[in-house]
Amino acid sequence: MSYALLFSGQGNQHPAMLPWLSDDALVRETCVRLGVDDWRRALADQAWGQRNDNAQTLLTGLALAAWRQLSPLLSTPAAIAGYSVGELSAFSVAGVIEPGTAAALAPLRAAAMDRCAAGAAGGLLAVSGLAPQTLERLCADTGLAIAIRNGVESVVLGGPRPALDEAERAASRAGAKCTRLGVGVASHTPWMRGAAESFSRTLADVPFHAPTSVLFSNVRDRVPDASSARIALADQICNTVRWDDCMENVAARHVSCVLEIGPGRALARMWNQRFPGILARSCDDFRSAAAIAAWIDSNSAP
Repeated sequence: MSYALLFSGQGNQHPAMLPWLSDDALVRETCVRLGVDDWRRALADQAWGQRNDNAQTLLTGLALAAWRQLSPLLSTPAAIAGYSVGELSAFSVAGVIEPGTAAALAPLRAAAMDRCAAGAAGGLLAVSGLAPQTLERLCADTGLAIAIRNGVESVVLGGPRPALDEAERAASRAGAKCTRLGVGVASHTPWMRGAAESFSRTLADVPFHAPTSVLFSNVRDRVPDASSARIALADQICNTVRWDDCMENVAARHVSCVLEIGPGRALARMWNQRFPGILARSCDDFRSAAAIAAWIDSNSAP
């Protein structure tokens, strides 16, 4: 089977996500880490689910649990990539860090970002439909940075909330589609440089291994070894996520289909728009792990 795995970032978490996920040891460990009895019931409180520490801890733990339940049914993926905090899960599935390590790192990553953002509320704004020159001028006028690049005319801007408000008004007047994301910090922008440095110091004591699968990072293309992985995992906190490049790199592996693991369908939707000849679906589309495996089997090249 020739398929790729993409791990979602935060922002689309919801109580009904991953409807097939069993309540296994990893799920229970995640609940303990979060101090909740039932993660679905906890996510019903939107404010709780949008907190940076809760979201990153929950999504990493659930993604790892989802892969543990899927992996006995699947072969090794031809390529792996993670979107934003989804890199923790992606790096773990690719053999770079142990699942327990990835789960423990998620709240530490979130805490570093929250400390960095303390006293200066920021966030993210998705903008689509602006020409590159118009977008460049918008960033110059507002002082915002490109946090995530999904395509030529599809980006996520990050920075202080007043600047985001200004950018949303200006972009909307210019005919762009704007969506405020449920993230309370300016991830992947220079405002997070202190968080990246803090997380880098945390990672210095963590055992890293060379990837056992083809792994692409948000900021360094393919990850060839343990040293590159350690640097990439910290660097993406304060640098632009080049998701358009990640998708191109994955597609170059000649995969037959793509599975998104995480909440929502944002990555699968972006993939299908960019590569309509290579079908992508999200785990949220299915009712059982067996159904996911059957879909990959039926859409993968021999």
